[in-house]
Amino acid sequence: MHSFQLLCSLLLCNALVVAAQRKLQKVPEQKEQEENIMWIRMPQTLSRGWGDEIEWVQTYEEALTRSRNSKKPLMVIHHLEECPYSQALKKAFVSSPEIQKMAQEDFIMLNLVHSSTDDNTAPDGHYVPRILFVDPSMTVRADLTGKYKNRMYAYEPEDISNLIENMRQAKTLLHTEL
Repeated sequence: MHSFQLLCSLLLCNALVVAAQRKLQKVPEQKEQEENIMWIRMPQTLSRGWGDEIEWVQTYEEALTRSRNSKKPLMVIHHLEECPYSQALKKAFVSSPEIQKMAQEDFIMLNLVHSSTDDNTAPDGHYVPRILFVDPSMTVRADLTGKYKNRMYAYEPEDISNLIENMRQAKTLLHTEL
C-alpha cells in the first residue's frame, strides 16, 4: 500500500511540473516600468524544441521498455543544440503537421543530445543529426535510412518527405512483423 501511495504522489508531482511548464509566466521588462510586461515560456524539458505536444522519454533504456510494452516503434533523434544542421532539421520537423501527428500517436519518441551507451544507435558513426527507428523487438531498422550513403541516418530539412515515408514504413511494417 505504501508503494501505491508513493507512486500516486510521484504521478501528481509529475502532472504539476508539466502543468507549470506549459503555463506562461509574466516577467517585468524593466524595474522602473512594471506596467510593461513581456511574456516568456518556461524552459523546455525533454522536447528540447522538437515538439512540445509530443510525449518524450528520458533515456534510451526507458524508450526500449516502452516500445516493447506498447508495441510501438521507437524513433531516436540524435542532435546537438549548437549544431546548425540539427537546428535546421528541428525547425523542419516541428513545421510538419504530419510528422508531429505521427510522433504523437504512433511512436515512442526520444531525442538525445549525448551518445547512448548502446552502439546499435550509431551503426555508421556518431554524427548529428541522425534519426534511427527501433522496432519493439529492439532491432534497429537498418532498412529505414536517409538518402546519404556516407551518413545513412542523416536527414536535412529538404529530406522531410523521406523522413515521413520512413515513419510510415516503420509503423506499417511493424504490424506485419508482430
